[in-house]
Amino acid sequence: MRCFIGIDLGSTTTKAVVMDENQHVLGRGITNSRSNYDTAAAVSKQEALIDTRLTLFRRGLASVPEVAGRVDEIISELERHFRHVQFMEQLDDLEATCVSNIKGTRFSGLETAARDVLAEVFRRLKAHSASLFAPGARRKSDFFRDLAGSDFMQIGEAACREAGLAFELILNLYDKSIIEVENRPPAGDMEGKFVRALEKGSMTASSILKPVQDALAIPLEETYVVGTGYGRVRLPFPKEHIRSEILCHGLGAHMMYPETRTVLDIGGQDTKGIQVDPQGIVENFQMNDRCAAGCGRYLGYIADEMNMGLHELGPLAMKSNKQVRINSTCTVFAGAELRDRLALGEKREDILAGLHRAIILRAMSILSRAGGVKDQFTFTGGVAKNEAAVRELRKLIKENYGDVTININPESIYTGALGGATFAVRAVVH
Repeated sequence: MRCFIGIDLGSTTTKAVVMDENQHVLGRGITNSRSNYDTAAAVSKQEALIDTRLTLFRRGLASVPEVAGRVDEIISELERHFRHVQFMEQLDDLEATCVSNIKGTRFSGLETAARDVLAEVFRRLKAHSASLFAPGARRKSDFFRDLAGSDFMQIGEAACREAGLAFELILNLYDKSIIEVENRPPAGDMEGKFVRALEKGSMTASSILKPVQDALAIPLEETYVVGTGYGRVRLPFPKEHIRSEILCHGLGAHMMYPETRTVLDIGGQDTKGIQVDPQGIVENFQMNDRCAAGCGRYLGYIADEMNMGLHELGPLAMKSNKQVRINSTCTVFAGAELRDRLALGEKREDILAGLHRAIILRAMSILSRAGGVKDQFTFTGGVAKNEAAVRELRKLIKENYGDVTININPESIYTGALGGATFAVRAVVH
């Protein structure tokens, strides 16, 4: 099967989309961006190809009468087992890396004790890992570093205390090793992991096994890959395979909503206002390419200042009864103004409501310079998942432009990669 891939290397996350030659989306993948951009591109592409395999499995099972009504359940079980197999391989890699890094560190005379503690820590991590991928389990993150790190802190501290070894030594070893592991794609072949996942599950009935094995045997040919995004100049592709963020986001929004004429993308590093024609071709655009104010990075800074998770900002702002006026969306001065507001007794939710309004006001200014808002309007990027930002956007759009259709897709974070994949198809097929 010919596969056409778009990769959007953002400042905070890297996304990939796989399409077939008929421009049908087969799979999506995401990973946290790293200083090693080659690895971020490789991991996101690998994740999108994994999702493509799951799509093929779903198609194969859809025609099997014996599993009618159970396809979602079967695919979910298969994916959980696959992720567990993948997680265990990465744990093995992390353990081996930690052990190899003992030499040359501050373990003089404690090498044996360190190895013994590490062996016990990883034994407990592996024993606990099954619960992370149990049916109904809720994970705060799907990224290996987040999952492994959270458990390592608790288990490692307890194991060190029992062994009489300073936890700081093991923690420093972990910090060094996790960077190395994170900056290389998970080892092993994808098909082999799926075979092992099938062996772990309850999917050995021939009615399930045969169509899954048939789908697994379909070769995935990487026919053409297009890269875009904040770090696109670092992508390991020839120049003719690189497209600008503006072009990819405009075309990606058009692929999701063909009637789209105006696109607003608020990502980690910049905000883009884009006007497209009926074919998804960019006619005009504006962006804040010199300052991260009003972007995901700005919200991340606010979350750090308030000792909160980024995902908690929107829900807390939605509880506000009033908005505190925020005078600056400059990241440099935001912390000081935030602390001043808190010192004056303002509620956190009211401050956050004001911050979200200030961010969207800045975005509206960029949209205005790009030619205003035309029907239909599509909001994309990671900030599109923030309910408080969406609420302010809807209010300001209505106040300034009337009743405009506003599109917000749950998969909008993949818009740039979707546009890239579409360019990849067009480079070969059309």
